[in-house]
Amino acid sequence: MAVSLNILIAALSLIAFSPLCLSSKAYGSGGYLFPQFYDHSCPKAQEIVQLIVAKAFAQDPRMPASLLRLHFHDCFVKGCDASILLDNSGSIISEKRSNPNRNSARGFEVIEEIKHALEQECPETVSCADILALAARDSTVITGGPSWEVPLGRRDARGASLSGSNNDIPAPNNTFQTILTKFKRQGLNLVDLVSLSGSHTIGNSRCTSFRQRLYNQSGNGKPDLTLNQYYASVLRKQCPRSGGDQNLFFLDLVTPFKFDNHYFKNLIMYKGLLSSDEVLFTKNRESKELVELYAERIKRPSLSSSRGRW
Repeated sequence: MAVSLNILIAALSLIAFSPLCLSSKAYGSGGYLFPQFYDHSCPKAQEIVQLIVAKAFAQDPRMPASLLRLHFHDCFVKGCDASILLDNSGSIISEKRSNPNRNSARGFEVIEEIKHALEQECPETVSCADILALAARDSTVITGGPSWEVPLGRRDARGASLSGSNNDIPAPNNTFQTILTKFKRQGLNLVDLVSLSGSHTIGNSRCTSFRQRLYNQSGNGKPDLTLNQYYASVLRKQCPRSGGDQNLFFLDLVTPFKFDNHYFKNLIMYKGLLSSDEVLFTKNRESKELVELYAERIKRPSLSSSRGRW
């Protein structure tokens, strides 16, 4: 059981270490990221980020999930470099218009508010890439998830990649193998895939992202039989065959605003909202075993007991 305890806490906190895996654009000592990077140049940086994230959460309970998603979508395209924040300008074609981000990526105004406050405190010091990483951590903590030290010292991108955003970010209707391949391109593995998918314990998804599961999963006019059929009937009431594309649904119908392991429990009950979630339980033996492991009701140990595993 000790091993499973360590794995689950790592599953819930792995997003903390993703920047280390995905970003090489660091300007810390020797090119490395380290948590104390702003201790002298901007000692209140982390406090400022935390306060503004807390205010945003108080105003909009959806915001933590949105900020966490921004960081993930940023990191999967050219590394964790804040390229997702760039607007169209000159030779830059914004990633905001990509299929994964268009009409769904949100929280930009919170990042802008944080950046403005930091510029007032310590001008031209804290990168937007580090703001995204800190906001993702604080979003996890404020919804009941674990805390961790965020390695800092990233540089901001000077360009964006619309094609990278379209092609590299996993899509809700991707097959299991396609999703795993996209993770492997980032230097991540099966454990990372299942662990990071656990961030869907908070947040919402649009009707258009899972409609095919309700009506035409395989092109034969039949629903996805790996979706609990009573749950499917409830979803159909607000997600019709046509229209209602932007209607929102909780990714975790049990505790939608709490960072916990109910996401994994839902998969076992065939109540994963997205196909890309449920395939973790239905399409691969190893990932199914990980889902079952993370779904166990366990007491969370200290982060120090699992950190070495990654």
